[in-house]
Amino acid sequence: MPHIYLPDLRLNAQLTGPANGAPLVLLHALGTDLSIWDDLIPLLPESLKILTLDMRGHGASDCPAPPYAMGALIRDTERAIDHFGLKDAAVLGLSIGGLIAQGLAVKRLDLVRALILSNTAAKIGRPEHWADRIATVTTKGMAAIADPTLERWLGRTWRTHPAMPRLRAHLLQTNPQGWAGCAAAIAGSDFYQTTATLRLPTLCIAAANDASTPPDLMRETADLIPGHRFALMRGTGHIPPVEKPAEYAALIGQFLSDIGHV
Repeated sequence: MPHIYLPDLRLNAQLTGPANGAPLVLLHALGTDLSIWDDLIPLLPESLKILTLDMRGHGASDCPAPPYAMGALIRDTERAIDHFGLKDAAVLGLSIGGLIAQGLAVKRLDLVRALILSNTAAKIGRPEHWADRIATVTTKGMAAIADPTLERWLGRTWRTHPAMPRLRAHLLQTNPQGWAGCAAAIAGSDFYQTTATLRLPTLCIAAANDASTPPDLMRETADLIPGHRFALMRGTGHIPPVEKPAEYAALIGQFLSDIGHV
């Protein structure tokens, strides 16, 4: 896989689509990697130039020692976008990716012309809850949190959910140090005030079975941004591009068409 070699970090990234295509940046969730978009990308408009990357500590990117600051994750994404010379991109952030997207839009409006905030919030969870999970992962590894995480992601029927084996594999393959580093970044993030300053086209996608970032939490974040659009996916949990890629792609494609990005 191609890598971006930054002065302090190597990031795994992929850029696909026509050279003159409208850019779309996809930012994945905690405990996954850029391959969660594999089923989605073929369903999106062919005119898009799509950048995917593994955040630090995940996938094939470098894994510095934890903890990480959210500012560092935002900076990593900013540098990746600059590396490929992208401007006026639509940025889709899922879960922690949504936090990164919010921070990037506030910092670099020249890079971001539209947001898709999926299964995320301006603030996710409480610091003490993240501290407990970080301690568990640090001492016992990813397997110790796999079951409760999958239940939050997929709902009560998680054990028989078709996406469960794939998502479990993602979790178990994640470097515990990388997970802990990014979890610390989530624990220290509260974007309520800064996200409320955003004035750009925004689609917010929530999912009915998502206990990690429930629809009410997603709605609360959406309401910070005037003129936003809101979509609720029924029968879906925290990782829609794996669970229902066709329905997810339809929402994204319609939004990008409506704002003239494709």
